[in-house]
Amino acid sequence: MSGADEGEDPPVGTVYLVGSGPGDPELMTVKAKRLLEEADVVLHDKLPGPEILGSIPEAKREDVGKRAGGERTSQEYTNDRLVELAREGKRVVRLKGGDPFVFGRGGEEAEHLASEGIPFEYVPGITSAIAGPGVAGIPVTHRDHTSSVSFVTGHEDPTKEESMVDWEALAATGGTIVVLMGVGKLPAYTDALREAGMAGDTPVALVERATWPDQRVATGTLDTIVDVRDREGIEPPAITVIGGVAGTRERVREFLANELGEYGDET
Repeated sequence: MSGADEGEDPPVGTVYLVGSGPGDPELMTVKAKRLLEEADVVLHDKLPGPEILGSIPEAKREDVGKRAGGERTSQEYTNDRLVELAREGKRVVRLKGGDPFVFGRGGEEAEHLASEGIPFEYVPGITSAIAGPGVAGIPVTHRDHTSSVSFVTGHEDPTKEESMVDWEALAATGGTIVVLMGVGKLPAYTDALREAGMAGDTPVALVERATWPDQRVATGTLDTIVDVRDREGIEPPAITVIGGVAGTRERVREFLANELGEYGDET
């Protein structure tokens, strides 16, 4: 006899923690695309990109990201919803921008699923921390500039008593610093880096909506980048790249094929 007997609970479904990459649907993995097609339900935030979200039938999409007016779905609701759907026997995709385990709270969701006995699978995605600068012509490492790179979140847990980001230590490494989700707090950490001894003429780039059709890039220095942000109206989602590598863009931008129209305009 196949399937569950009448009255029995259905077999528990699997949750897939899927990274969609930086936003361009052609930069998704083959596996991510297949899982989206096979999913019964897709719980997503706003970062996977408009073309990716538009390709998912509305009947199986659930938005668990930000709402109008700044309201957002709580992480607790998302955790519980993943468990609820899996216990209904659903094949669930939790779709995130970039990579689920790079500031995507995928680790928290994995722990919750495990604690509830729900099988899950992690499906890597290209993190925007690398892809965002890259499509703007900025390598995060470069033999002539740096052999290290640090990824930092601009949005830490607001319940923390103090920040876990040691800007003084980051400034001392001399490596590239990539800040995700940090355009709003740009004045605070550029000040912190200057106070820690980083030179004011250190190149800085802002990449807004990397790989989306309306991508924009703005460049300046540690001293000027806040004014550049305000003048150009750079808004989230945006990535900040700090370090000598940000200055290499000017030497390659003329030859960037993707800046001829695929990913939008230069500011």
